[in-house]
Amino acid sequence: MIEIFFFAHGTTPENEQQLLSGWNDIGLSDLGKKQAVELGQHFNFTTFPAVYCSDLPRATQTVELACGSLERVQTDPRLREVNFGTFTSRPSSLINDHWTQYINAAFPEGESYLDVEKRICEFLNDLGKQSHQKIALVAHQAPQLALEVLLNGKTWQQAMEEDWRNTGDWHPGWKYEMHKKGCSEMLQP
Repeated sequence: MIEIFFFAHGTTPENEQQLLSGWNDIGLSDLGKKQAVELGQHFNFTTFPAVYCSDLPRATQTVELACGSLERVQTDPRLREVNFGTFTSRPSSLINDHWTQYINAAFPEGESYLDVEKRICEFLNDLGKQSHQKIALVAHQAPQLALEVLLNGKTWQQAMEEDWRNTGDWHPGWKYEMHKKGCSEMLQP
């Protein structure tokens, strides 16, 4: 079994403006920097044999502020947020009521949530080949939802409806367990 401790990146200026960031190279806002420092005070990242994060600046900045450096951190583009395509930097309200249409169909000039699920599955398959039994992961909303789908057996609809960003049930971190050496057989058809 591998224990995966998921941490969301800190708040960005686009988050504060309720804009869809997707693959934008944006860093943390002042609030996000404070959140990242506080995350490092809640969790001692040196207790994790491996730390992985998205290669986008808001994730790497969060890890650097929480850990004190990026020396032990492995970045991976498979941990990126969903690519919102033409919706990037536009108000999140544009998709709030019809996001489910993008589970299987890609955002215009972007990708689908199922594409993210496949990326995360590939990441988990590679993780299952390593010897680490406890890892930290810093990433975004869509990768966390994919973990809910792949490791907790939720549908995308359930994962989104129960997401802490919608319910207000924030934690400093979430724990997932991967009991298998990968997840290929768990992918939705």
